[in-house]
Amino acid sequence: MANRRKVLVVLVDRANYGRLKPVMRAIAEHPQLELQVVCAGTMVLRRFDRPVQVVRDDGFRVDGEVYLELEGSTPTTMAKSVGFATIEFASELQRLSPDLLLLIGDRYEALAAGLAAAYMNVPIVHLQGGEVSGSIDESARHALTKLAQFHCPSTRRAAEYVVRMGERPDTVLTVGCPSSDIARQLDRSQWPAVLNERGAGCPIDAGQPFLLVVFHPTTTEYGGERRAMWTLLEALGELATPTVLLWPNIDAGSDEISKAVRVFRSDHGGGRWLRTLTNLTPEDYLRVLGRAACAIGNSSSFVRDAGLLGTPVVLVGHRQNGRETAEHVRRVEVDRGAIVAATRAQLAHGLYAPSTLYGDGQVAPRIAEALARLQPYLQKQLAYSATDDRAH
Repeated sequence: MANRRKVLVVLVDRANYGRLKPVMRAIAEHPQLELQVVCAGTMVLRRFDRPVQVVRDDGFRVDGEVYLELEGSTPTTMAKSVGFATIEFASELQRLSPDLLLLIGDRYEALAAGLAAAYMNVPIVHLQGGEVSGSIDESARHALTKLAQFHCPSTRRAAEYVVRMGERPDTVLTVGCPSSDIARQLDRSQWPAVLNERGAGCPIDAGQPFLLVVFHPTTTEYGGERRAMWTLLEALGELATPTVLLWPNIDAGSDEISKAVRVFRSDHGGGRWLRTLTNLTPEDYLRVLGRAACAIGNSSSFVRDAGLLGTPVVLVGHRQNGRETAEHVRRVEVDRGAIVAATRAQLAHGLYAPSTLYGDGQVAPRIAEALARLQPYLQKQLAYSATDDRAH
């Protein structure tokens, strides 16, 4: 172990793990790398069913658990959680002393880990930089790009944007989203066993067409979450199709979304067609997404993973504004009639041809090999040379 390069992977929510699991496996199996794992954020919270246990069940050693989320799900608690998380991640970095820190995406918890690493001279490798999506997530994503020394963007356009932000082309290690590695290996004919288990609400029978709904808060539109979720639920009620709904993430406004679901389910007959789930393994989530007749909401996985699976998507609202999509996506405002019409059109269309926009299913091995070969450095080396600087 002493001669292996230590790569610390920080997981802060279930989506993180769903995308990083293939990379973690590739790192663990690489003879020149040693995997370290810290789980934080909603990965360790009981109300999210402690996804950290899924990580352990998959055979990974978890080197640390960080509790950092302040209760409330408001903009203030999010901001305070970043500060508290920076302190906690600094302690973990000091304790584990990694050679590289691997972060993914745009979560505020990941931003806190990046801040701690940057000030502690731990080189950062950032996945999924360079994307455009709107909301505060985009700002966090671009901040992580500027904190990181190395980059693994998901698309060619994102890679171009990373370079245009001042990063050197040779620091872009590879392109592609690693969750495509899991999606590529799924057996689409296999019915997701998790839907046969007991759960809250309507049972989903094997072979029965169903909708998948994931709707998170858009933090830059804080205050309208309950109304938006209620509109979406009314549209789903009009469709009256069996529906699987995953509870939202912990961002500001999530409590209002959850309350809307509970009230609607109780008082408006949603229990007849609505089933809610708290957490799924990465494979089970992709099985559910792959077998859904249509996915509705604002999750980035509906753009990334659904594209490779060919699942029709109705993307609701502004949370993914500007993000690249394949032809499987129809965008609508938070409007009952628009949601119903778009969903019916997608159901009539059926499956789309698989898209490799966000990965070809062979991303993780390329990332692991790049991690073993890269030459770490600390001082950011920009894409232009000192002789190009005219501010003498």
